[in-house]
Amino acid sequence: MRYDLVIFDNDGVLVDSEPLSNRILAGYLTELGHPTTYEESVRDYMGAALHRVHDVVLERSGRALPADFDDVFHARVFEAFERELRPVDGIAQVLEKLDADGVPYCVASSGSHERIRVGHRAAGLTRYFDEARLFSSQDVGRGKPAPDLFLHAARSMGVAPERCVVVEDSPLGVQAAVAAGMDVVGFVAMTPAERLGPHTTALYGHPSELPGLLT
Repeated sequence: MRYDLVIFDNDGVLVDSEPLSNRILAGYLTELGHPTTYEESVRDYMGAALHRVHDVVLERSGRALPADFDDVFHARVFEAFERELRPVDGIAQVLEKLDADGVPYCVASSGSHERIRVGHRAAGLTRYFDEARLFSSQDVGRGKPAPDLFLHAARSMGVAPERCVVVEDSPLGVQAAVAAGMDVVGFVAMTPAERLGPHTTALYGHPSELPGLLT
């Protein structure tokens, strides 16, 4: 077995949430007087915890986002999830294969625990991830691109970082995995290969390619 643990990012890797959440984020920021296009949201915030949105907006505009920003944003995202969210095409078959082969896996996401659970329920992935295999940036002091979240997940699962592989679709997530000393496989569905950088161990364009890269 090539790895002792597969760590999946959530948004964009397991659930097809990035188009939905970035559309909503861009619209909400624009509504608050911080004009943001969908493309800018993907470029600046994809893969990051919400504190990055606060930090970037404050740095660029000198104005803090409203105190209820996170609550309002999450409410809008969760409503969209319930209506529209789907799993990434082919990812359920990957999880089934890992289960059949006895390969341990978990999820480590910049999103909150609630966001992960709502997304998994809407996308039909709940049965693959119990609470013991679900890790959020809420669990650590710093989100991606810091390595803290991935290191926390590996430590909780009892696996050394060098025996882990991370499946990511954002430059921030790739940076975090590399900083954690882990191999990283990059999903190029929404992010061009050149933006994921030269530090990925491998790249894939469809989940059907993943089993051969992970085991």
